[in-house]
Amino acid sequence: MNAVHITQIHPETINALKRLARSNHRSLQGELRVILERAARLAPPDATRDEFKLVTVRTGYTGSWSREEIYGADGR
Repeated sequence: MNAVHITQIHPETINALKRLARSNHRSLQGELRVILERAARLAPPDATRDEFKLVTVRTGYTGSWSREEIYGADGR
């Protein structure tokens, strides 16, 4: 497993993180791991990842697929 080394953290920050870890019944390392995993989930997806795939299906329908046919008379 990879490791990260962070320097120049204010003592107040370390103390607050230790209190947070204690309140969650975790070690400081465990608390930092949870914080980093949560933050990593906020990262945008890889650019190469397909978000969705479009599939074309032949239905035999011969209409024009006009806006009115799709949305009705209201035209939304």
